[in-house]
Amino acid sequence: MASPRFAPGTALAEAFYREVLEPVLAGVPHSAGLLGPGSEVLGFDSERSTDHEWGPRAQLFVPAEHVAGLTEAVERALPDHFRAWPTRFGSDRRPVGPRVEVTTLTEWLRAQLGVVPTGELSHDAWLALPQQRLLGVTAGAVFRDDTGALGTVRQRLAWYPDELWVWLLACQWRRIDQEEPFIGRTLEAGDDLGARLVTARLVRELMRLCFLLERRYAPYSKWFGSAFARLDCAPALSPLLAESLSAASAEDRQAAFLGACRRVAELHNRRDVTAPVDAAPRQFHDRPYLVLGAGRFVDACLGRITDPALRRRPLIGAVDQFVDSTDVLAQPALVRRIGSAGARAGRG
Repeated sequence: MASPRFAPGTALAEAFYREVLEPVLAGVPHSAGLLGPGSEVLGFDSERSTDHEWGPRAQLFVPAEHVAGLTEAVERALPDHFRAWPTRFGSDRRPVGPRVEVTTLTEWLRAQLGVVPTGELSHDAWLALPQQRLLGVTAGAVFRDDTGALGTVRQRLAWYPDELWVWLLACQWRRIDQEEPFIGRTLEAGDDLGARLVTARLVRELMRLCFLLERRYAPYSKWFGSAFARLDCAPALSPLLAESLSAASAEDRQAAFLGACRRVAELHNRRDVTAPVDAAPRQFHDRPYLVLGAGRFVDACLGRITDPALRRRPLIGAVDQFVDSTDVLAQPALVRRIGSAGARAGRG
């Protein structure tokens, strides 16, 4: 058999569905797509991606009474290969087998998110949803949606409610506000390595703020930079952020970071999130170094929020703004418990 040729995973999955899977489901109302985890869902797959857990796969969402029968029917209908790719494959974590999920939409959503968004989500529910998980539902490709239920869920989860979005912006500005003077202080102390580490942390926080300002969910670290490059603000900001990390002199690095802060502040103002806030850097109290003064943007965001319960919350943000552990964020049930603890802290 000829070696398989690389094609983007969504294209391979759609052809697999049209030619192999769709005929098996004839007469059964269903939704189908390529969703969930995986670089191909986000559109970042390449030939390198094919060296592990790669091949034709899809999700099929059917009524509960059809799950068992269609699982068996799909297994019987699968050829050994499709477009020269094996239709049964696995990894160290997963035994070899078909990678076609036949399930109900409700059960799949519960497994992905820990919650089934059948109506308007509470703030607590939203804040317990990592952005990478939200991307797994709202990105990817849908090949068929007979009832429209999948499309409805994707639309419902497409972005945060407006006031919650502004509150998340306040939380993200707070993260910058808390550490922006540390660049100058570590440099003043002669700690160049410490200054580089603080700058790198702040660069990431500034990038995450850009995702929020452009109303785009951010992926996890492997694809974070690639996704950032697709933002509208990236062409203007990327050179400044790179200079912040790589310039030879501490002065040049600090100047580049302040320039990036100013660009993001101007983006905030252009988005009309709040009343305009002065984007010019300023001296940090009576110390001899400059900062943006990100706390002013925190206050401006909070000034737009009318929900008293939201205003009372501690400014820690959504769960993936204050938790950075892959082992935590990959477990919806654990994420929800941690998110609930954060909500209780705000009510206390």
